Amino acid sequence: MKKRDMNKFQKILSGQRDSLIANAKKTLSGDIHLDPDDFPDEIDTASSEINLAFMGRLRERERGLLNKINQALEKIADGVYGECQSCGEDIGRKRLEARPVAELCIDCKAEQEKLERREG
Repeated sequence: MKKRDMNKFQKILSGQRDSLIANAKKTLSGDIHLDPDDFPDEIDTASSEINLAFMGRLRERERGLLNKINQALEKIADGVYGECQSCGEDIGRKRLEARPVAELCIDCKAEQEKLERREG
């Protein structure tokens, strides 16, 4: 991959990382606890608990994405970004533009998904 392309993807990934970290800081600085005195009935409490659980799952997914972004940035620093982890071929530029944290080329990813469908 060309140096110019690596710089472009580094900026994209860094921007995504900064956005995720900013969202996490907002969540941590906000009131994310439940106080039973704040809710007049059980339905309000249940609704609030569901929203809190949803936010927790969302943050967990964001944490996983953050790890993938950091791994991709390390690959850029090592000069191996854009190489398929399975076959070693270049991952297509369009695929990286759509999913900058992609670790597999489109053919290897399709094969992986086919195997997952058979097993699951």
